[in-house]
Amino acid sequence: MDVRAHFRLNDHGIDAAALRRELEDAHCGAVIAFDGVVRDHHDGRRVSELRYEAFAELAVSEGRAVVDEAAIKFAVRRIVCEHRIGLLGIGEIAVYVGVAAAHREAAFAACRYVIDEIKSRLPIWKHDHYADGAAEWIHPD
Repeated sequence: MDVRAHFRLNDHGIDAAALRRELEDAHCGAVIAFDGVVRDHHDGRRVSELRYEAFAELAVSEGRAVVDEAAIKFAVRRIVCEHRIGLLGIGEIAVYVGVAAAHREAAFAACRYVIDEIKSRLPIWKHDHYADGAAEWIHPD
């Protein structure tokens, strides 16, 4: 079976439409995508922007391991995951996970697995900047 799984860090903006095209496969009847978008609040505080920083070499290595695991664990043909680093504004995509499979059950399960593992295992830290001028480092879980 022709399985393709990719993970990338990105410091210039995520193009969800382009990533969606990477999932195209005539054998797949299900395409699931998750866009993690920067929201305007955290713990009841208004967020103005945020910055993601990463230990890039390890993040890419571990990210590739996660998508490879998902490709083995679930009956999928395509997985694309891209995570932003750098300064992001409200409404920008911070992380994209896309999965294509013959059937929806496998696509949903693989997508959930990838985002959960990425958030728990990768050395990527979020620095929230609040409207009141304060800032706080957060490791997403």
